[in-house]
Parts: sequence; C-alpha cells; structure tokens
Amino acid sequence: MTVIEVAAAIIANDRGQILIARRKAGKAQGGLWEFPGGKLEPGESAAECLKRELMEEMGIGIRPTALFGVNEHDYGSHRIRLTAYEAEYEGGPIVLVDHDEYRWADLAELGQFAFAPADVPFIERLRRFAK
Repeated sequence: MTVIEVAAAIIANDRGQILIARRKAGKAQGGLWEFPGGKLEPGESAAECLKRELMEEMGIGIRPTALFGVNEHDYGSHRIRLTAYEAEYEGGPIVLVDHDEYRWADLAELGQFAFAPADVPFIERLRRFAK
C-alpha cells in the first residue's frame, strides 16, 4: 500500500490556544477537525509544504519552528504518514478554502472535538501539556 506524505501545523497564539479547522463535508474526513496542512508535493519538505498549504488553504503566513511528531495511520483504502510541526502564526486574516470552520482552542478543550484519526495521537500529546 502506498503511503501518502502529509504535514500538519500546530500553531499556537499568544494565549496558548491551538488553531484547528473542520474539513468541509464531501471531502475526505469531511466534518472532522484537524490541524491544518496538506499533502507534500514531490521534493518538498514538510516545513515547505506547511508554508505553502497554509497560504493556499487559509491565506495565512506561518513559520514552522520544531518537529512535533510523526504518526502513520491506515485508513483502509490508503495509509498516510502525518508529520506535525509546531509553527508560529506570522499574520494574515484567515480565509477558509478546504474547511468550513476554524477555532482557536484551549489545550484542555481539544478532547471536545471529533478529530481525523491521524491527528488523534497529537491531540493526546498536547492534552498532556494542559495538565
């Protein structure tokens, strides 16, 4: 089975809240929340992908700062390798393209959202920081 390389950005604001977004209905994992990001293009690093995807999908500038973790998840029809980076929000108003809602969520409330399965291990790790 082919592994699809995907990247996600864990972006915190100055109050320690994390940017999450809900995928539009009709898209893969539609209706589920995720850390914004997308598929890597050939020859692209995860950090480069995140800068491009966040500009394309949300109209914002970010600066990836540190690798947060890597998680592989088998969706049955395909398998993804999700690489998450912590990132700084550099500005721009958020304009949604592939999502129908976004939120700045406190670490303690992340468990209240239905996340895409590949993102769940990152949620669990972030919530440990909230205790």
